[in-house]
Amino acid sequence: MHEFRDRIDAGRRLGQRLAGLRGQDLVVLGLPRGGVPVAFEVANKLGAPLDVIVVRKLGVPFQPEVAMGAIGEGNTRVLDTHLIALAGVNEAELQSIERSERDLLESRVARYRKGRERLDLHDRTAVIVDDGLATGATARVACQVARQLGAARVILAVPVAPVRLLASLTEPDDVVSLISVRNFEAVGYHYSDFSPTEDDEVVRLLDAAALRRHAVRAPDGAVDDEAVEIPCDSVVLRGDLHLPVRCDSVVVFAHGSGSGRNSPRNKFVASVLQGAGLGTLLLDLLTPAEEADRANVFDIALLAGRLTAATRWLGAKFGASPCKIGYFGASTGAGAALWAAAEPDARIAAVVSRGGRPDLAGPRLAAVRAPTLLIVGSADALVLDLNREAMAKMRAPTRLEVVQGATHLFEEPGTLAQAATLAADWFGRYLLPERNPERAPEEQK
Repeated sequence: MHEFRDRIDAGRRLGQRLAGLRGQDLVVLGLPRGGVPVAFEVANKLGAPLDVIVVRKLGVPFQPEVAMGAIGEGNTRVLDTHLIALAGVNEAELQSIERSERDLLESRVARYRKGRERLDLHDRTAVIVDDGLATGATARVACQVARQLGAARVILAVPVAPVRLLASLTEPDDVVSLISVRNFEAVGYHYSDFSPTEDDEVVRLLDAAALRRHAVRAPDGAVDDEAVEIPCDSVVLRGDLHLPVRCDSVVVFAHGSGSGRNSPRNKFVASVLQGAGLGTLLLDLLTPAEEADRANVFDIALLAGRLTAATRWLGAKFGASPCKIGYFGASTGAGAALWAAAEPDARIAAVVSRGGRPDLAGPRLAAVRAPTLLIVGSADALVLDLNREAMAKMRAPTRLEVVQGATHLFEEPGTLAQAATLAADWFGRYLLPERNPERAPEEQK
């Protein structure tokens, strides 16, 4: 049986375990790559800044898998002098290996941070997070490097680790592991989804964390996260619901493919909206079997009907409490969001389309009453033209934002963060007016 659904689930549970640290002078450090999604959720739970801690092993020349030391940022270096002497490695060999590894380290740091400065660790508590420990070699080194970078206290926190390894760790001041395994096989064995984390996802999460540090947060940062199942005709729609305490505003995500709730891009945008104090419902509008038929992805009436059903379910969940709902649509999901928002009884407060196809809502565009923001990349020429044509047919307050240099999927560095910030501002204006009293309630087309 798998203990964790994925790294997000593991990170949220690990953050709950570490809740006693909230309010302290912390920096949460994720070990790339798989540790960063876990660390992102921990940082969110603790209300702490997030950074990466990048380390490189210094391998013995004739046996590179054996570490004679390691390096980190800020010219930090940890050496096993006994092993170096035993292996007969001279200073010239050591410097040559270090130069090579330092080049790799700095290229990786540049890729992850994109010019952002490393967070200062001096006299602070460093919480080092990975998605699990197997040998613990990288985590040990990371703890030593954090200490050299000035951390006053070092805590190593992971979802799962072998019992024997936990007992042998001396580098951190404290170790937290949700699960301690006697007969350990592999970290991935404890996850239902242990798919690889790509560099792009690491960058997106660091971008989102940087945005969150400047966002409006719920008063105590407490949230309720749950996997939900929404009945709709003969199928069940699966979603991930995030509700801050005292939340009365939720953004529902609409995507044309069954991977909508698991899309790294949607998760990134959702994290930025959550940082602004909004609830989110990441949703699969199609079942995996339905998605296999490509025609369903373009069946806007079907997608819109599912979105409407999810909106009614959400309204019923809030009961008598008023709830403002917004739609965030990508690709064909944007057409579905506008189609659903045009329903006569729809009470949608705002709509945002990112790289979407609002034109697919067709004649219903004129009936949309919700203020709508259309975000398109400047390099996505065809979709940009389609958005302009759709905008001309709309009567609701509508704005078109063009993100320079972005293509259809907003894969270029910084472009998805820019789109997410635009979406957070738009939803904050219409779903959280009490937090944005200075913002005008209208937009010009």
